[in-house]
Parts: sequence; C-alpha cells; structure tokens
Amino acid sequence: MSSENIFLLSLEVSAVALAVGYLLLAVKQDIRCWIAGIISSCIYLFLMFSANLYMESVLQIFYIFMGFYGWKQWSQRNKQDAKFEIETWNLKIHFIILFSVILFSVLAGYLLEIYTNAALPFLDSLTTFGALVATYMVAKKVLENWIYWFFIDALSVMLFINRELYLTAILFCIYLIIIIFGFKAWLNMYRSQELKKN
Repeated sequence: MSSENIFLLSLEVSAVALAVGYLLLAVKQDIRCWIAGIISSCIYLFLMFSANLYMESVLQIFYIFMGFYGWKQWSQRNKQDAKFEIETWNLKIHFIILFSVILFSVLAGYLLEIYTNAALPFLDSLTTFGALVATYMVAKKVLENWIYWFFIDALSVMLFINRELYLTAILFCIYLIIIIFGFKAWLNMYRSQELKKN
C-alpha cells in the first residue's frame, strides 16, 4: 500500500469515527454532535472530491455550514425554552419535499453526466439533495429526519461501495442501525412531550 493510500485510509478512519460520534450524540440531543459533524465533514470534503463524487463534496460544504447553524439553533432554543422540543411535519410538506428532491436530483444528475466526469451522477445527486433536507430537519429537531436518513444512507452504501470507500460504506451500515434507535428515542421523547401538553 502506497503512502498516499495509507494517508487517505487514516483520514477515512478519522472521518468515520467522528461521524459515528456525531450520530450517537444527536440521538441523545447533545449539542456537541455539531462539533463532531463539522470536523468529520471537513475531512470528507477532501475524500469525496478525491473520489470524483462532486455532489457529495458540495454536500460536505453544506454539512459544515449546517453544523454551525445547528449549533446556533440548539444553543439559542435551549436558552429560550426549558426544552427545545421535537416537532413533526404533515404529509403535504413531505410530499413537496420528496417531489423537489427527485426533481432537483434528476436535473443535477443530467448536468453532471453531460458536463463532468462525476461517478454515478444521479445517485450522487439523490443522496445529496435528500441529505440537504434531512440535515435541516435535524437542526430543527423534526422527528421524521430519521426516516429520511434511513433511505438516504441505504442508497449511500451502494454509492460508496462503487467508489471503493469501504470504511465509509460500513459506516453507513452502522448508521442504519443507529438510525432505528434514534427514531425510537426521539419518538418516545415526542410522545412524552405531547402527553405533558394534554
């Protein structure tokens, strides 16, 4: 194994560890999740660009900005409210979101296929636009973020295996398990806060 490959592998290991930390802290609604997420995204920005996954690279930039936004949201809301509560969105909002994600993914995938050497442009675009929405939902503490993440991460496993980012593919398999627990934990918290209102 070349020194360059060893370097990239060590970066990937670091990014994976921080990404797992991010998700575990998010499940607990621990604000430090955003710090782990920001650092992980900085590393993944370099890795994704190296793998010609341009939409994933752009996504990492978005994750970095959303990390700061999420930190600010959780910090401000926790000061304002006794508890920054979990919310849900209605079916109409989800329909609009899903339609928009698919539309933008098809358009971006088409442009990437024509004008770049991007790998798997349509799948890359779909996971990217889906993740944009899901990350915003985490920052707003929307319960359904976990459902979005489950489907996005399942598709991402295929994407990363194709690009030989095997550790990242394993990470996303681990994510799928953590997501189930995350959804259950947030659902219980949501039900508990709703009971207190009644």
